[in-house]
Amino acid sequence: MFFQLFLRFVSSLSTIAREFLSVMVHWISVLKIYMESTLETNETFSKRENLPCIAPLVTTVEETPQIISAKVRGHFPKWLNGYLLRIGPGKFEFGKDKYNHWFDGMALLHQFMMEKGTVTYRSKFLQSDTYNANSIHNRIVISEFGTLALPDPCKNVFERFMSKFELPAMTDNTSVNYVQYKGDYYVSSETNFMNKVDIETLEKTEKVDWSKFIAVNGATAHPHYDPDGTVYNMGNSYGPRGSFYNIIQVPPEKVDLGDTIHGAQVICSIPSAERMKPSYYHSFGMTKNYIIFIEQPLKMNLWKIVTSKIRGKSFSDGINWEPKYNTRFYVVDKHTGQLLPGMYYSKPFVTFHQINAFEDQGCVVIDLCCQDNGRSLEVYQLQNLRKAGEGLDQVYNSAARSFPRRFVLPLAVNLNAPEGENLSPLSYSSARAVKQADGKIWLSYENLHSKDLEEQGGIEFPQINYGQFSGKKYRFFYGCGFRHLVGDSLVKIDVENKTLTVWKEDDFYPSEPVFVPVPGTNEEDGGVILSVVITPNQNKSNFLLVLDAKNFKELGRAEVPVQMPYGFHGTFVNI
Repeated sequence: MFFQLFLRFVSSLSTIAREFLSVMVHWISVLKIYMESTLETNETFSKRENLPCIAPLVTTVEETPQIISAKVRGHFPKWLNGYLLRIGPGKFEFGKDKYNHWFDGMALLHQFMMEKGTVTYRSKFLQSDTYNANSIHNRIVISEFGTLALPDPCKNVFERFMSKFELPAMTDNTSVNYVQYKGDYYVSSETNFMNKVDIETLEKTEKVDWSKFIAVNGATAHPHYDPDGTVYNMGNSYGPRGSFYNIIQVPPEKVDLGDTIHGAQVICSIPSAERMKPSYYHSFGMTKNYIIFIEQPLKMNLWKIVTSKIRGKSFSDGINWEPKYNTRFYVVDKHTGQLLPGMYYSKPFVTFHQINAFEDQGCVVIDLCCQDNGRSLEVYQLQNLRKAGEGLDQVYNSAARSFPRRFVLPLAVNLNAPEGENLSPLSYSSARAVKQADGKIWLSYENLHSKDLEEQGGIEFPQINYGQFSGKKYRFFYGCGFRHLVGDSLVKIDVENKTLTVWKEDDFYPSEPVFVPVPGTNEEDGGVILSVVITPNQNKSNFLLVLDAKNFKELGRAEVPVQMPYGFHGTFVNI
């Protein structure tokens, strides 16, 4: 039997050879594409030495509730009338209790008011229930991301032991960003609480709980806005059926004067790949028609988080980088709430901030600030940020850098689409989308930068001309360069020709750049950049910087003789 099969094989050798060669040519091309995608060039950067100590930038400061006038050098455009609102941590201890992580500090609200070329400043601590409870007891009584609140020392040993089994109170220390719903401004983090704020006085007016309106356990501090005022956000939910990533829609207008997020609804629930280990995410993408969610291998171990108090650990102990998993992209039609069938994957990476997303030629294009190592949350322990000398250098050199990358997701993938070929029709992007044998689409990215950005330590806190170009094809974005553990430069990137322009000044650390357009212009970079620039040097003044967004030249600065900590995010509100 074997001999007959062998003779048949020999007689048809030429046919088999031709077929074999055809198959080999196909699979060599597939292998080539796979190797190109898996061996994508990672950014390189040199180690830094003798970094200056920035401990004063992450140290408790006093609030400045009374309005003070800033000293203007240069000029602020006369048309620039409004509030720059910023938020971030500003108090890192109560009594003898100290916070462990930068994210834990009590929220400090900052307000720069610009009017006809003049600038004033004020700041106030957010009067959250957490802040007030900690102040009354003169100790940390509510746990934060990286700090576990210890039992009341006035209780006896048995009571302190039993308190470990009580459900921990959720913090309402909303210190991450200003967000807007139905014309009102709130300060938000990623818990189920937001605090409504009067942006003129910086006073808290109301506390809002997402879980009272929809079945979510929190929401991001980076919602997206449609032109009509409809807001989209994302929040997780956990239950017997597992963990879900929920897309939230909030209507643009109030029905009653007292409305907050009334009318909010979940339009799509995406199940987590692992029931008890959903991914951590900080933001998401949105185009005119789609929401893009990225499930990354930065995992939240729910069992660890739920048992953290019993184990004497903080919530952050339950978040782990697990690069054995790839990163997955989900696309949802935001008008119907339908999850599109495409299964998009890439090699593992972490993103905290999306830059922009848009649609082109049947594809969704999404640009992200990406890191290849997801352990950066661990780096921002206060003990690390406050180091000096060689210890500080070691912390910085061990930290991941963030770089801008573009991914292209073809939406209508034919079942008969050839394997191994690039499905992206976009001639202007080298990003690839390759169909695999199992039907998955493997994505490889395009770098949106030149080598020059590596010299700036990468980029974070990306911002665009959001009002005119969010969800649309765009050319420019702005961010902070990171040659230190906090931003130490401002960077403008042209994503078409991949050039960059930099503003920096020794011994100063600029915050997230905020773009403000010139009234009446349609030019993408027709406007100014605002950034709060601070220094650890007590002999120099912090200031609000205004740059011409086109050429990145300084127009002016407004100096304020007040100590300020390095913060997170903010927004500009016209008046």
